[in-house]
Amino acid sequence: MRWQNRQGSSNVEDRRGGRARKVGGGLGIGTIVIFVIALLLGENPLALMQQLGGGAVEQVSSAPAGPRPDDELARFVSVVLKDTEDVWRKLFPEQLNREYRDPVLVLFDGEVQSACGFSSAASGPFYCPGDQKLYIDLSFYKQLNDYFQAPGDFAMAYVVAHEVGHHVQNLLGITSQVQRQRGRISKAQYNELSVRLELQADFLAGVWAHHAQEMKNILEEGDIQEAMTAAEAIGDDRIQKRSRGYVVPESFTHGTSEQRMRWFSRGLKTGDLSQGDTFSAEEL
Repeated sequence: MRWQNRQGSSNVEDRRGGRARKVGGGLGIGTIVIFVIALLLGENPLALMQQLGGGAVEQVSSAPAGPRPDDELARFVSVVLKDTEDVWRKLFPEQLNREYRDPVLVLFDGEVQSACGFSSAASGPFYCPGDQKLYIDLSFYKQLNDYFQAPGDFAMAYVVAHEVGHHVQNLLGITSQVQRQRGRISKAQYNELSVRLELQADFLAGVWAHHAQEMKNILEEGDIQEAMTAAEAIGDDRIQKRSRGYVVPESFTHGTSEQRMRWFSRGLKTGDLSQGDTFSAEEL
């Protein structure tokens, strides 16, 4: 992917090494006042800032400052995020007659707290609708390469674009519609809805790649194959076969390798949001 020397997003919150820093933010007089009030009330200032929607907070820790081995990868995902912002800011008015709101990308090490609860790197990258943030431990890139045998920078770009796809679904109200069915239908039925939600996010990742290429000519030879290899590697059937030795289709939550590749490919080829209604599709 052509990403070097291109602008990254300002919507990146770096929590690696115990830091909590939102890129582009700073401490203003309002932030200082909130800190003082929190201390007088005996509250955690950072927790109070989060409740009030403040994001420009810097938490000083004992973590060593200076460059990290994964800083280049951090810059890369920042550029990918910026590309998603530019594409979705364009498509929302054009195809949906709506305004797009940027998500925030949180970089973390090992474990993280979000509005969706406590998570570890073992769960992989995820999107939290509660705070509209994407969470990524950059060690997942090495896991993609070594464990899933899905190397290449565009494999990671596909992962970021997939999580942004969940943000798009959240803004459109699709995520909440699915979540409201939890407990109302059987576990197997809910798993099927989850599969349709995830495959649509794959489709949206393909839509992003289609329009990012048109707008910025980002693709290099082999990039699409890298994304397809990643989609294949993280299909439910492939993961279950590797971990269990057998496949249980009714427990699928993300879709098969073939389905994930096919929906990403549809988004890539068409770039048309109307082609991605996985919930009405008779055959996934």
